[in-house]
Amino acid sequence: MIERYTRPEMGDLWTEDARYRYWLQVELAVSEVLCERGVVPAEAMAEIRERADFDATRIAEIEREVRHDVIAFLTNVAEYVGPSARYVHYGMTSSDVLDTALALQIRESGQVLLAGLDRVLAAFRARALEHRHTPMMGRTHGIHAEPTTFGLKLLVMHGAFARGRERLVRALDEASVGKISGAVGTFAHLDPEVEEAVCARLGIGFEPAATQIVQRDRHAALVQALALVASTVDQAAVEFRHLARTEVREVEEEFGVGQKGSSAMPHKRNPWRFENLSGIARVVRGYASSALENLALWHERDISNSSVERIVLPDAVIAVDFMLHRLAGLVESLVVHADRMRETLDGARGLIFSGTLLLKLAERGIAREEAYRLVQGHAMQTWEQGGQLLERVIADPEIGRLLDKSEIEAAFDLERTLRIVDAIFERALREPGDTR
Repeated sequence: MIERYTRPEMGDLWTEDARYRYWLQVELAVSEVLCERGVVPAEAMAEIRERADFDATRIAEIEREVRHDVIAFLTNVAEYVGPSARYVHYGMTSSDVLDTALALQIRESGQVLLAGLDRVLAAFRARALEHRHTPMMGRTHGIHAEPTTFGLKLLVMHGAFARGRERLVRALDEASVGKISGAVGTFAHLDPEVEEAVCARLGIGFEPAATQIVQRDRHAALVQALALVASTVDQAAVEFRHLARTEVREVEEEFGVGQKGSSAMPHKRNPWRFENLSGIARVVRGYASSALENLALWHERDISNSSVERIVLPDAVIAVDFMLHRLAGLVESLVVHADRMRETLDGARGLIFSGTLLLKLAERGIAREEAYRLVQGHAMQTWEQGGQLLERVIADPEIGRLLDKSEIEAAFDLERTLRIVDAIFERALREPGDTR
C-alpha cells in the first residue's frame, strides 16, 4: 500500500524487516521445542538463541543468486549462527515458516484493526446518543419519506460496524493458524506434537490437516471480512456525502483553518475525505476477489497464491486500518446542522405524515384503498400546487366526517412519530445477555 494510506502502526508490521523477524521467531520456536525433546543439543540451542539474526540487504544479495527467499534467509541466519545453524529449519519446509509467520502477522495486524473498529464504534455511539432526538427527514429512493432522527441513522451504522467486528474476530481466528507438517503435510520428519507445541508457544492455532500449506479458504475469509468492513465504511461515507450536498446541507466535513477546497473556486468545502474512503473501498473489494482465486491450487500446492498474497494481504489490512481511523476522525468532528434538518422537515408541507393519516382513516372503518385515495389526492395537490397538506385535509368534509380537527392534527405530530426512538436505542445498545 502506498505511504499516503499507510499508518505506521500497521505498516511497520508488513515491512521486509518485520517479515524476517516473524520468520526468525518461528524458526527459534521450532528449535526451542526440538531442544526440549532432545533433538537439538542444548549447547547448539544456546548458540542459536544468542547469535541468530539477519540482514535484509544481505538476504536480498543472496536471493539474487539462489532465487529462493527462504533459502536466502536461512543462509544469512547461518552466517550469524555458525555451525549450530544446521539445527535451524530442522525437518521443516519453506511453507512451514512462511505460513506460520504469516499467522503471526495476521494476529498482530488483527489487534490493530480491532482497535480501529473500536474507535469507529465509540465515535458512532457517542454521536448517535448526542443526536438521538435530533429530528431529520427520512428518505427512501432519495425522496422524502417519514421523519427519523440523525441519531437513529448513526445507530444503524453503529450496528453494521458491530457486526463487522464480530465477523472480523472470527476471520482473524480462522486465519491465525500455522503448520509445521512438512512438504506435503504428512509430518514425515517431525511429529504432530511438535507442531502443536510450536503453535501454542507462538499463541496461534494449527491446521489439523494440511498440504504443503495452510488452506487458503482461511485467508480468503479474512479478506472477505475486511471487504465487508470496507464496504460498511463506504456505506457510511456515501450517506454523509449525500447529506453534505449543497441542496441538502445537513452535515459537513470539518473544514480546517487555512484549508482550501478547490484550486479554481474559493467557496468550495468538499467532502473529499468521505469520497476518498469510497474510493479505497473499491480497491479492497477487488482484493476479496483475488483472495478467492487463491483457493484453487495444483495438488498439494503450487506457488501462484504467493505473488497475490504479497500484495493483497498487506494492502488489505493497511488500507482498512487507514479507512477506520479516517472515518472515526470524520465522525468525531462531523459538523451537524440540526437547524437545517428541521428546516427540511418543516419545508415538506406535511406530506411526510400522509402514512399516519392513512392509518387513522382506515381505523375508522373505511376500506384502505378508499383511505389511500382520499389522502393521496390531497398529497398530490400539495406536491404540485404547494400549500400545506394539513390545511387541505382539515378542509375536506369527507375526511371531516371520519376524523375531527384534533384527531387530524394528531396525525401530524412529529413527537408521536418519533416516540419509539428511545426504545430502539435501548434495544440496539443492549449488552449481550441482557434480556431487559
